[in-house]
Amino acid sequence: MEQRPGPWLDALRHSHDTLRAVTEPLSAGQLQQRSYTREWSIAQVLSHIGSQSEVFGLFLDAGLSGEDPPGRDAFPPIWDAWNARSPQAQAADAVAADGALVGRFESLDAGQRERFRLAVFGMDLDMTGLLRMRLGEHAIHTWDVAVALDPAARVAPDAVGLLVDTLGQLAARAGKPDGTQLRLHVSATGPERDFTLESGETVTLVPSDGEESPPELRLPAEALVRLVYGRLDPAHTPPVETRGVDLDELRRIFPGF
Repeated sequence: MEQRPGPWLDALRHSHDTLRAVTEPLSAGQLQQRSYTREWSIAQVLSHIGSQSEVFGLFLDAGLSGEDPPGRDAFPPIWDAWNARSPQAQAADAVAADGALVGRFESLDAGQRERFRLAVFGMDLDMTGLLRMRLGEHAIHTWDVAVALDPAARVAPDAVGLLVDTLGQLAARAGKPDGTQLRLHVSATGPERDFTLESGETVTLVPSDGEESPPELRLPAEALVRLVYGRLDPAHTPPVETRGVDLDELRRIFPGF
């Protein structure tokens, strides 16, 4: 996994620029169109990105000052304020707030990045860790918006190249095992990675040597990222190779959030 903050910040900047380019031309009607996330319109996804920009700003403040992060009671007023905006305001304000957060990250000098520490949600994060959290949600929610407008949209390659090495942590946290025993070899391309996926009482996705026997799933790394994030429905699945693997079973294990 990439430990330097620079590549994560570069990918976050690119993701922001993509979000802005996709969002700014949208009409009021398009903003109220359903996003990939069934429960949210495009404007509501953008509202979430905007509110999370404020939340991550608080995390950044805490990590730089050495103070405790805000408690969960600090979040509902932020969410409520964003929910009260019109769809047009949600979109415009989200792009502005997101850009401001990325700008804050970019303004930090090497010493500030090195000293940054934050204990939040049971994790001890350095600057790379905070950027990793932000890129994960940002790149995926940007896709949630983009694919609602263009079914051929894909998660940005620079984000995929970083996020693919974080999927083990996400699989353990977000996977929903049903008790059925499952073990398979997962081979990804672009970039190339090999994993062993197991599900039973828990879900694990760990690097492998690539020499395991079937069952086997071969797919682009971009599709693997979306699978674990719960975004690989049949309509948005590229060509994959399976041997003894039921993709629908994997979709049930990773229902998304």
